[in-house]
Parts: sequence; C-alpha cells; structure tokens
Amino acid sequence: MLDVRDGVATAPAVLPRRRTVPRPWAVGVVTVAALAFALAFTGTRWLNGPAVSAWRTVCLAITVQALPFLLLGTVLSGAINAFVPADLFTKVLPRHPALAVPVAGAAGVVLPGCECASVPVANSLIRRGVTPAAAFAFLLSAPAINPVVLTATAVAFPGSPAMVVARLLASLATAAVMGWLWLWLGREEWLRPAVRHTGHQPGHHRWTEFRRGFQHDFLHAGGFLVLGAMAAATFNVTVPRSVLDTFSGSPWLSVLFLTALAVLLAVCSEADAFVAASLTGFSPTARLAFLVVGPMVDLKLIALQAGTFGRAFAVRFSTATTVVAVVTSVLIGGALL
Repeated sequence: MLDVRDGVATAPAVLPRRRTVPRPWAVGVVTVAALAFALAFTGTRWLNGPAVSAWRTVCLAITVQALPFLLLGTVLSGAINAFVPADLFTKVLPRHPALAVPVAGAAGVVLPGCECASVPVANSLIRRGVTPAAAFAFLLSAPAINPVVLTATAVAFPGSPAMVVARLLASLATAAVMGWLWLWLGREEWLRPAVRHTGHQPGHHRWTEFRRGFQHDFLHAGGFLVLGAMAAATFNVTVPRSVLDTFSGSPWLSVLFLTALAVLLAVCSEADAFVAASLTGFSPTARLAFLVVGPMVDLKLIALQAGTFGRAFAVRFSTATTVVAVVTSVLIGGALL
C-alpha cells in the first residue's frame, strides 16, 4: 500500500523483523544439562561402576517418565499463549477482590505449562486491571493444579489417588490464602511490574506466537528437568542411608528437609511428581510438601519474581508462600494420606 503525502506517493517503511533469541542462561542450562547427560551415558570405563550405573538408571527413569508430560504441557502452554485473548480473565473474574482470589486460583487449571510461564501471565493480568491478589493466586495455582500436572502425579503414584487429591486441595488452599494475605497485608510499593505481554497481539501471526511460546517454555523447563533428574539421582545414590534415616524418621524434619529440597532442585512442576515418587524413604506428607512447595517457591521462580516484580516482593512473597504451603500440606496430608 502506498502512503500519499503532499501529493507524493511513497512506500511505507518496512521494519526489520526481530528474531526471537533464547536467553543465554536458558541456552546455557540446556547445553550443560545435555553435555552432562551425554557424558554420563557414554561408554567411558570409569563411568561403569555400580554407583554410576545406579545413578544412570534413576536419572534415565525420571527423565523418560516425565518427558511426555513436559512436552504436552509446553505445547498446551504455547497454544494458550497464542490463541487465548489476553484480557479473558478480566472479563470472567468477579469484581470483588476477595471473591476474585479463589476464582483466579481455580482458573489456574487452564494454564498447563511450567511455573516459569505463570510469572509473566500474572504480570500481564495486573497490567490489564486484575487485582494483584487474584493474579498472585493464579500465579501459584496454575503450575500445580493443571490437568497435565495432576495426570503426571497420578502416573507417578499409581494406586494412590489420595496423593492427587491432596496435592490439588493443598495447592488451591495455599494459593487462596496467599491471595487473601496480599489483600490484607500487601503494599503496592513492593511491586515493580514490568511491561510484558502474554496472549495474542493483534497483527501478530498466531502460529509464530505459538512457536515462540513453546520454544520459551521447553528451553526453560527441559533443561531444568534434566538437571532436576540428575540432582535427584545424585541425591539417591550419594546421600548415606543414615542421613536419610535422621530426617525421614522425624515427621517435622522430613517435611522441612523435602521443602528445602524442592526449593533447591527447582524441578518443573510437570516432572516433580516422578522425583517425589523416587524419594521412597520419606512419609507421604513430606512428599506432599515437596509437591506443593516446588511449583510455588524454587530458586528459578524467586529469580523470575525478583526480575518481574522486584526483590522486595520476591523475598516477602516467597517466604510467606513457603510457610503457608508447608502448613497446608501438613494439615491436608495428615487428614488424607
């Protein structure tokens, strides 16, 4: 189309198309994980000892079991990012903030992606007028109660539907309590929202947005899945049984130990059930705490929250979420497991 100005027809300026380049740290995580994974499975003689063979078996089992769910979750997350309108939640949430919190928490079931995706989604909701309390409830519940995660939990704990129900209820309760706590105690000066888009933008090709969303989620979650599987295998092989007995023998110490482990391992929520299932020396309630805390508070999530909302928010929010998640896990796990 020509642009006519002052009687002179000129062609409109064509802006160069920007390429989406994965963040260097994400590429680094995937590269390091792939190299370490490949090295561990080579035929090198010194890597064929009994301990390393056991490590390989555990690592491969966790990765193979979790990978289909990770792939399905990232595909669905990319599709939602591309095809679901960004302002959908502002239209369906109740106007009263106290009522919007539990509804937003329950709405987390529609975002079957890794927890990394929930941070920009929550930020986008706040920028579009959703009360922060509801956005944070959605942020916490989305990675923990979506169908992919619950199905993976059922597969990882066969014959134990109570674990799936307990995870659903404890995650929903934690998300709702944190949303209401923000309404009561939260301050706007703790937030530093950045302008980030989630959802389809007019004029952008939807399939291109789908590809970019899928690439982002898979690069983030895939690398951390492999690293988490390697960390879990290392934990199972190297930690002496006496140390595990010290923690697993005490109900409170076992819960606190697996809570700290969930924060440090930073396993994707679509794969953490398989890691938890491998920790057979711990009580069901302690493993429930691992499943509830992990998708809500881990090292990568704290970094993402600090970069998006500010360090003042991330420190307060992650600390309070950990406490609430542990309490709800103990209460619900004690009643159901």
